[in-house]
This record gives sequence, structure tokens and C-alpha cells, in this order.
Amino acid sequence: KFGRWSFLAVGVAYGAYHQQRLAKREVGIREVEARQKVIRDKKLAEEKKRNQEEEAKAIADLSTPTKK
Repeated sequence: KFGRWSFLAVGVAYGAYHQQRLAKREVGIREVEARQKVIRDKKLAEEKKRNQEEEAKAIADLSTPTKK
């Protein structure tokens, strides 16, 4: 009976330690992802603007009458 309780206590202690270690690692990962998100959002905004300009130019080219 003592062995089961001791294994349970050791398992709980190990789980708490492991969870704490993983939580610290996750905080670091989230900081890196937050920095990358800013860069990614900026690139996506530039790409979206460029695509809109190209689309507007294509529509303008298609809407102008052709000379014969």
C-alpha cells in the first residue's frame, strides 16, 4: 500500500515539475510567434495592396475601348 501512494506522490510531483517546465517553454514560443505575426501581417498587407492595385489596373485595361 505504501508503494502505491509513494508512486502516486512521485508521479504528481513529476507532473507538476514537467508542466512548469513546459509552461516556461511555451511562453518563449509565444513571444517569438508574436514577433513573427507582426512581420507576417505586414507582408500580407503589402501583398494584398499590390494585388488590389494589379486588379484595378487589369479592370481599367479591360474597360477601355480598343482602337481599330
